[in-house]
Amino acid sequence: MRTLIRGAELVLVDHLEKMDVVIEGGKIAQIDPASSLPVDETIEARGMLLFPGVIDDQVHFREPGLTHKEDLTTASRACAAGGITSYLEMPNTKPAAITCDLVDAKYRRAAEVSAVNYGFYIGATCNNIDELCRASRYPGIKIFIGSSTGDLLVDEQEALERIFALARLPICAHCEDESTVRANQAALGSDLTVADHSRIRDHRAAMIATGRAIDLAVRHRHRFHVLHVSTGNEVPLFAPAKPWITAEACPHHLFFSIDDYQRLGTLVQMNPSLKTKQDATAIWQGLLDGDIQVIATDHAPHTLEEKAQPYPASPSGLPAVENVLALILNQAAQGRCSYTQIASWMCDAPARVWGLVGKGRIAEGYDADLVLVDPRKEKTIRNEEQWAKCKWSPWAGETLTGWPVRTWVGGKTVYCDGVVDESVRGSELLCDHARGGYWATADGIGVR
Repeated sequence: MRTLIRGAELVLVDHLEKMDVVIEGGKIAQIDPASSLPVDETIEARGMLLFPGVIDDQVHFREPGLTHKEDLTTASRACAAGGITSYLEMPNTKPAAITCDLVDAKYRRAAEVSAVNYGFYIGATCNNIDELCRASRYPGIKIFIGSSTGDLLVDEQEALERIFALARLPICAHCEDESTVRANQAALGSDLTVADHSRIRDHRAAMIATGRAIDLAVRHRHRFHVLHVSTGNEVPLFAPAKPWITAEACPHHLFFSIDDYQRLGTLVQMNPSLKTKQDATAIWQGLLDGDIQVIATDHAPHTLEEKAQPYPASPSGLPAVENVLALILNQAAQGRCSYTQIASWMCDAPARVWGLVGKGRIAEGYDADLVLVDPRKEKTIRNEEQWAKCKWSPWAGETLTGWPVRTWVGGKTVYCDGVVDESVRGSELLCDHARGGYWATADGIGVR
């Protein structure tokens, strides 16, 4: 089937340009075609923006073992509605994905049910170095340098040295220093409120763990991606550690702060915790300056009943995949960033960090993973309209300007104007780590 998208303004690597696009065979076949080829379908897109499909490199979709919160079916449909065409899912499921067999089982399940493209990290433990060294198919290795949801804590220096020295895949990590977190909790005692969450998981905990991980990566010359930066203090650590370090920001650390606990309570309880408004401003500036390269969601849903438990029984995490693109488009509508910056942070950069073949750009020969955006559309986020299984959003009630209206995965329309085509399936993401990562030049950077 040949589809013509006519009249859209394409969000390219470094500029916007109004051109027609022809999709054929799951690929972007032509851009601004010179001749009028016969087509099976024409999409009139004047006044719209055409983005590459968004790539979310940090999600927790809860399958297997925790599917009362979310599963690959519901989460991937939420992705499609939000303009996310590819996701990389974390290993802290039940059982934890710490062997190649367990990760491969996730791939098989996703092939059956996922509406968008998929990849899965393998989780590190203190004792699974053989599995980590055997892994080659996956986007990367996830380490919890600090406990969060699940039991995958790796904070022994000897184990970390071994992983960074011997494993071949790129590494990403949850960075909060476990000893600092435990000392803070002991000092605060047992009479706690959710506001204490940011005192327990404080700036120092994030700084110590992030600095520790960067030291490991630089010494072992191993590509490392800092997940969900939560403090302004961390941002200056990244640039001096090039080319081994990349980093990402999440919408909750950009748009919420400790001041929001009073309004939203445990709905904005996160690991790493929320920090101050000044931290949020510094993280945003890190994106604008290029010190932080990626925006991801850390989509980690829980039921409202679970979140309503009194702290600290309440779990950490919130859903975000179907609203993140609109949240950032709304910033562009307010003049805080450009559409090309959004495409860099949410499409091109994650594809480069993880070596995703054929993803992240609108270019001939690339996969036809595309998102048509109406930059003037205003819509209010409502809990009852969420695609995520948990049916709530911390941004409920907010009206945003700029929304995805149509999403293609592999050239097929998976979402259009409020409807997900449940017959569409995504594909396994192919990773070419030999490219050398985000900072690679034509000659590569000599990384493992």
